[in-house]
Amino acid sequence: MIIGSRALAALVVVSLLPGCATVVRGTKGKYTITSMPPAADVALSTGQTCVTPCKLKIKRKNGFTATISKPGYVTKTETVESKVSGGGGAAAAGNILAGGIIGGIVDGTNGSLNSFYPKALDVKLDPAPAGSEAAATTTPTSGSN
Repeated sequence: MIIGSRALAALVVVSLLPGCATVVRGTKGKYTITSMPPAADVALSTGQTCVTPCKLKIKRKNGFTATISKPGYVTKTETVESKVSGGGGAAAAGNILAGGIIGGIVDGTNGSLNSFYPKALDVKLDPAPAGSEAAATTTPTSGSN
């Protein structure tokens, strides 16, 4: 059977499109970080920063660490992993079924198949022990002129 030139052109165009997960999910995901108490500083290993509660858009390709700090409290560092998710796996299966080898390669290398674990961070900061460096950095509630 000979494939017509239009059908062949369509096949080539479809095979060159980015992967299904890339189109449907994108390579970045929204990530929420909250803390108790609120208004804590967050510094990610990606270089992004925010103050809790916050929502960041982060590339899914790699995991990251989040360091949460607030004067008067013990600083915590949490690890967030990036792993292939159920939604990403379904998109990968769609690529395989549709024959999109190039799309499968794109999805497999750009992180669009991944999700973050845990899905969000909710960090409880512990008060710093009296006399510790963290306790000493507490901002005074009253000042003098």
